[in-house]
Amino acid sequence: MWNDLNEHAQRIEGRHILDLFEDSSRAEAFSLSAEGMLFDYSKTQIDADVLDALVAMAEDSGVAARRHAMFSGKKINETEGRAVLHVALRDPDGGSVEVDGADVIPEVRETLSRMEMLAEEIRGSKITDVVNIGIGGSDLGPAMATRALSPYHDGPRCHFVSNVDGADIADTLALCDPATTMFIVASKTFTTIETMTNARTAHAWLTRAGVTPDARFVALSSNKEKAAEWGIPEERVLGFADWVGGRYSVWGPIGLSLMIAIGPKNFRDFLSGARSMDVHFRDAPLDRNMPVLLALVGIWHNQVLGYATRAVLPYDNRLGRLPAYLQQLEMESNGKSVSMDGEALKVPSGPIVWGEPGTNGQHAFYQLIHQGTQVVPCEFMVAAQGHEADLGHHHELLVANCLAQSEALMRGRDLEEARSKVSGQFEGAELERQARHRVFPGNRPSTTLVYPMLDPATLGRIVALYEHRVFVEGSVLGINSYDQWGVELGKELATALGPIVAGDQSADGKDGSTAQLVAYVQKNCG
Repeated sequence: MWNDLNEHAQRIEGRHILDLFEDSSRAEAFSLSAEGMLFDYSKTQIDADVLDALVAMAEDSGVAARRHAMFSGKKINETEGRAVLHVALRDPDGGSVEVDGADVIPEVRETLSRMEMLAEEIRGSKITDVVNIGIGGSDLGPAMATRALSPYHDGPRCHFVSNVDGADIADTLALCDPATTMFIVASKTFTTIETMTNARTAHAWLTRAGVTPDARFVALSSNKEKAAEWGIPEERVLGFADWVGGRYSVWGPIGLSLMIAIGPKNFRDFLSGARSMDVHFRDAPLDRNMPVLLALVGIWHNQVLGYATRAVLPYDNRLGRLPAYLQQLEMESNGKSVSMDGEALKVPSGPIVWGEPGTNGQHAFYQLIHQGTQVVPCEFMVAAQGHEADLGHHHELLVANCLAQSEALMRGRDLEEARSKVSGQFEGAELERQARHRVFPGNRPSTTLVYPMLDPATLGRIVALYEHRVFVEGSVLGINSYDQWGVELGKELATALGPIVAGDQSADGKDGSTAQLVAYVQKNCG
């Protein structure tokens, strides 16, 4: 399977992507429209033979069977013995899905109804600010989506605190009035140290202002007992099952802050958009399936061609948090080194994912992706239309920049063209030197996702598209995309280091570097 793809990589070595467009049908053949969006992957080295080999690999890896198992409620998170059913959260009116013999859909429907009642209660009250306190998936999802859908905000202002650095919550509270602020504490166990530390600070802030804290907290947690210890009544506690992973949880109670900001109807549209992508992913053949093709392009670039990073470049300012969201989604899911059976992976796992919205990135790191020595596959995305109708010329310029960047990465500029750019300004050896600085290697791959407008349904489709992309990549690699043991060791060591940093315990037994760093902090902490 991998040998076949490696042979294709050797076959196309040195070929220029631009030459593939001598076939006038290439753009149409290597793009796909689904759910109102266009995914164009024609500006890559993938040709018909490569595509056939990639699809065959997906088939041989059992993607279709594993996909069916996920939608059916099977426990595909094998290392933790759990189902993976975030797809059920966006299908409250769907058919039965059983886990351990029990249909989970009635619970999904009831939880969504409770969310809606609570959101409407808060939206109709004197509350002006809602602060979501969480970390990881309990922060990145709702923070990303709330910013993305700012044109639809008609509720209280929503803020997000995640970092245990006191600056995060201090700067947020400075924007709020304790008389009209409510807090959402998002922690499945209600024990996450960063989240609970920030929650205690919020509790103390209300108390100092003479506000009774109990009525100002909502808990998104399955630990009702811990929430009750905080005085949070049961009707303000929304739990979620263990078949919802943190980074896949924005569709349920973790999305309460988003629902408060945009209202239940728009939140339902968000779910509906994701559901439409679920249906496409579940039913479309692999070679005409947008999440599958997005994943296979990524596998071709990372595992086959050896490009170690992937840039996500939304030309949509409101998607400013999407690269960070996808960074967690992909790197926490597929950043593994062993396969499902515990054996070492024979190919690289997921790439390093990073990015920034255009056009800002053009004046930052695009220098490297155009002229640097490393090839960075780029994933552009842009709306055909912006929300600011009276600023249409802004959007036209935005789209032009997005399309120009992908063209420039592919086309490049050779030395002869570079010479002509500076001819007349320089001559002789200096002309040659200056020209070489203006050469663009080109032949650098990119994909582009175009959608009509960033509305709630479209955002749902985009997020679900990338969720399923992660699923396909994990299935092909034979890894479990739904555990995250890699975050545990640092947590354990931080817990042990806490008393040492505070001076309550000795640093004896720690390595020399750690002991030295602790000593410096203690000496200079004031």
